[in-house]
Amino acid sequence: MIYITRRERFNAAHKLWRADWSDEKNAEIFGKCSNKNWHGHNYELFVTVKGEINPETGFVIDLKALKNIIRTHITDPLDHKNINLDVDFMEGKMASTEVLAIVIFDKLKPLIASEGAQLHSIKLYETENNFVEYLGE
Repeated sequence: MIYITRRERFNAAHKLWRADWSDEKNAEIFGKCSNKNWHGHNYELFVTVKGEINPETGFVIDLKALKNIIRTHITDPLDHKNINLDVDFMEGKMASTEVLAIVIFDKLKPLIASEGAQLHSIKLYETENNFVEYLGE
């Protein structure tokens, strides 16, 4: 078994907010992240794939195919968008980095499997100090 990782980047805005809570409770729980005018991040997404090396190609997965899958299904729909308002696959979900990482994993898993590899993990950096890693568990 071997692992290979692709990094992609996107910029997006979001707000952590629950409509069923008061402004005060949202501010208490989410702090600056509940700003009514949103805030943005320069996200870095690391997609790690695992599998056996194809003896004919020497690849676990064709990295051009992996790049196209990630860009078409994840980064293009997210880049320069408001995660809360503009991204259909996040509709009705809390726009936290944790939830976003799970949704990305779930979207990519079958697409990567169709290329003959397995999705191992998603690592999503929100800032240089804060990131989420999700292994589908």
